[in-house]
Amino acid sequence: MKEKKKSDLAVLLGYAGSYKCLTFLGLGLSAVAMVFGMLPYICIWLVARDLIAVAPNWTAAAGIARYGWMAFGFAVAGIAVYFAALMCTHLAAFRTASNIRKTGMAHLMKTPLGFFDSNASGLLRNRLDGAASETETLLAHNLADIVGTAAMFIAMLVLMFIFDWRMGAACLLAAVISIVSMFAMMGGKNAKLMKEYQAAQDVMSKAGTEYVRGIPVVKVFQQTVYSFRAFKEAIEDYSTKAERYTDGVCRVPQSVNLTFTEGAFIFLVPLALLLAPAALTSGSFAGFVTNFAFYAVFSAIISTALAKIMFAASGMMLAGSALGRINEVMSAPVLKIMDHPQVPQDNSVEFRDVCFTYDGAEVPALDHVSFLVKPGQTVALVGPSGGGKTTAACLIPRFWDVSSGKVLVGGVDVRDADPHVLMDQVAFVFHNNRLFKTSILENVRASRPEATREEVRAALSAAQCDDILEKLPDGMDTVIGTEGTYLSGGEQKRVSLARAILKDAPIVVLDEATAFADPENEAMIQKAFAALTKERTVIMIAHRLSTVIGADKIIVLDNGKVAEEGTHTQLSAGGGLYAKMWADYNQALKWRI
Repeated sequence: MKEKKKSDLAVLLGYAGSYKCLTFLGLGLSAVAMVFGMLPYICIWLVARDLIAVAPNWTAAAGIARYGWMAFGFAVAGIAVYFAALMCTHLAAFRTASNIRKTGMAHLMKTPLGFFDSNASGLLRNRLDGAASETETLLAHNLADIVGTAAMFIAMLVLMFIFDWRMGAACLLAAVISIVSMFAMMGGKNAKLMKEYQAAQDVMSKAGTEYVRGIPVVKVFQQTVYSFRAFKEAIEDYSTKAERYTDGVCRVPQSVNLTFTEGAFIFLVPLALLLAPAALTSGSFAGFVTNFAFYAVFSAIISTALAKIMFAASGMMLAGSALGRINEVMSAPVLKIMDHPQVPQDNSVEFRDVCFTYDGAEVPALDHVSFLVKPGQTVALVGPSGGGKTTAACLIPRFWDVSSGKVLVGGVDVRDADPHVLMDQVAFVFHNNRLFKTSILENVRASRPEATREEVRAALSAAQCDDILEKLPDGMDTVIGTEGTYLSGGEQKRVSLARAILKDAPIVVLDEATAFADPENEAMIQKAFAALTKERTVIMIAHRLSTVIGADKIIVLDNGKVAEEGTHTQLSAGGGLYAKMWADYNQALKWRI
């Protein structure tokens, strides 16, 4: 039997956990508060009734003071109960949003690291943190307003049809027009336009974050106009969709809605003029005036109630869209873990007929790739840009899972190993180093949190970072990015190498680790490599071929396939792709202006 799909509200309340009961309590209190809020109007009508009954002898209306105090008491009680209702719904809403963020982060911790390459941090933050914030308004306010307004409408229906059903129907006609107008704005095909508007907002958020992060590069290369194009196009697309929804869809229905809800009294006046002659003839004019006063008072409530419904309905739509963005995060693929994971036996790495294709790509990034790296060997992956070098390196620590074939570490398929054990086996240093905005000590200790200060200091020394520590005001305890303390690209690279050295993993993956380093930093990085790679299995990627001459084996990847493999001497004499690359590299070194 097919499982019934849960509504968006049921899914959201599922995140509330034990606080769900507070939501229901808050909704109940909101309904009671709305009823209390109506009772002062009843008291006003009772005052009008008594005054009309004794007119013009107003002093004979003895119950006016009592009705006044009753109205005051009901108003205060309504405020107090509504305050308690909002306290309950806010506590539940904050806990729900917090649980959404925690659940989302816990899920993201289980996803392959490659997932973050294709999903920018700005987009993920908007999907998870921003969307969670949008649910707070729904759960804290909108739901309470919906339930309270529903309770008020039920009470209004009962009251309006008690005295004169014709005047009651006239007052409710404005409500009918308002509901039809709101459905025209938010229902049917227009719901799709709202989703497109939200999607455009996601794209704009992503483009904005990436643009701000790239400003230093933009300024260096004087590409402001061109780099701004993507961000500008995202803003224009968002503006177009927002204008299409607000101007093309909402303008007329909203104008009709506000006109009739704010002027609900307009339906009552013509009807009263039609009914007044009959009331005069029958001698019940005083009762007719009393009833008219009652409905005139209640017609003012309609606009307030309908406005709450409109904003609540909008909140429901926004929350539904937000939940869709949250579900995109929650549906991210997770690394599968075997019930009985195997433990790698040594430090070897083997690719056995590996194929891998990125999501959405038509051409495989790796096509039947096979090679073996024995324990303690240093193997270099070289080849033209886009040949599959970085992809191959990322499959070793399981940033992605292969489409077919096997990647083995220590004779064990990486998919059969415990991810934590696998990550302990591999240390990697990439060309795009990422340091946290914290102290040098904590940046290095990230690879092994239990390491002592002495061990971190030794790793920094092995990574040739002594000169960096000497110039920093607080040495290892200096926080990067504060009070003008920044590191150059080469210095960041050395700190990243210290992190890898401290990890003390038996397998090391180096991806363009000397890229963009100046000669002085490159010399120090090469010394740090010696400490990092000693007695370890090393897989290194480099476009600078001078760094791979001493490798035990060089594997040339071209268009996702192994074009050739061997030592530098063998390949440079072979006349193949590597020989051509080596010749081009040496020619480039001799080039002068």
